[in-house]
Amino acid sequence: MLRIAVQSKGRLYDETMALLDEAGIKLSKAKRTLLLSAVEFPVEILFLRDDDIPQSVANGVADAGIVGENEYEEKGREAVLIRRLGFSKCRLSLAIPKDADYGGLEWFEGKTVATSYPVILNRFLREKGITAATHEISGSVEIAPGIGLADAIFDIVSSGSTLVSNRLKEVETVMKSEALLIANHALSEEKRTILDEILFRFAAVREATGKKYVLLNAPKKQLPEISKLLPGMKSPTITPLADEGWVSVQSVITEKHFWEIIGKLKTLGAEGILVIPIEKMIL
Repeated sequence: MLRIAVQSKGRLYDETMALLDEAGIKLSKAKRTLLLSAVEFPVEILFLRDDDIPQSVANGVADAGIVGENEYEEKGREAVLIRRLGFSKCRLSLAIPKDADYGGLEWFEGKTVATSYPVILNRFLREKGITAATHEISGSVEIAPGIGLADAIFDIVSSGSTLVSNRLKEVETVMKSEALLIANHALSEEKRTILDEILFRFAAVREATGKKYVLLNAPKKQLPEISKLLPGMKSPTITPLADEGWVSVQSVITEKHFWEIIGKLKTLGAEGILVIPIEKMIL
């Protein structure tokens, strides 16, 4: 049985649960408790505060964990980074009052900065040669300048709307963050095998993200040009049709360039274009 620590609430929790579900790791109860077992899969999920996950994995309370990179950097790297998961992306940034004049990092010299991430902040300030005081706060960091507790803040930024509502402006991005899969450095062979299966499933889900499966009929004479537009995973699948001079073409295209490619296919005479969403992709 492999125990995975997961954030107990928030956006990272929601996206992690969605990934586990897509990977076929179904939890045994609808009502969440501290520890839940998966159905017909040797995994149990331990729900923790996000800042408790890195150390819990490092000391073996959990075998693995899904955690924000910001917490992994802040709480130490004793756990092993297994894979970047590509979701729950955000950044850690310095922000100052909206009306303040900002000319560069020297603005922070001698200032007080409120943050929930003093380790990352102090490391950054040392590297830049800036001497500033840090005031550690748990939650609601953005209100610190408004109540006179600090001159600036260092916190997570996603859309930036929270900064705007507190009359702050982002001036320096210190690091970017995303969800990480981490693990204890001393996993048994049995647990490592389970983790490898999870990694395989995660990869299949991720490969399918933003991709569509396309089937179409096209004039055989236009096949060289159509093949350039539809490379697929290796090359498009081409099948002759009963109507001589026509072929059926199957391939995979990305969501990002979907409409551009479809327009060009129509120009080349493609007909009967069928688009199917992809749930998983095994490479």
